[in-house]
Amino acid sequence: MKKDTFGINMRQYCRDHESTVCRAVLDRSVTSELIDLHREKIRILQHERLVHLIVTVMVVFVELFAVNLTLLHPELGIYPALVMLGFAVLLGFYFRHYFFLENTVQRWYRLLDEMESTIKE
Repeated sequence: MKKDTFGINMRQYCRDHESTVCRAVLDRSVTSELIDLHREKIRILQHERLVHLIVTVMVVFVELFAVNLTLLHPELGIYPALVMLGFAVLLGFYFRHYFFLENTVQRWYRLLDEMESTIKE
């Protein structure tokens, strides 16, 4: 069993599952168990997406607060600007990851449709 001490690589996790599903669709070997597994993975990814949306919105509020401090209180010096810069970089990474999660979930919806149409035939 592989140990993921510091969390899993979400991109690789999604790639592995998607390749398994695509292979089953191409081979016409889709089973109801695979569809159930895929639905469960979609549910997990939707939860991950929701959590990242909430965290991203909270980081945006902190960023706006730092912008407010930087622009309206110049007497505080460079520190609010450094905080603002740090959170701006963090936001870039959060937006990138959220974009990945959103597009992956939508792609998996299509895969689910293909799987269901394959099993009906």
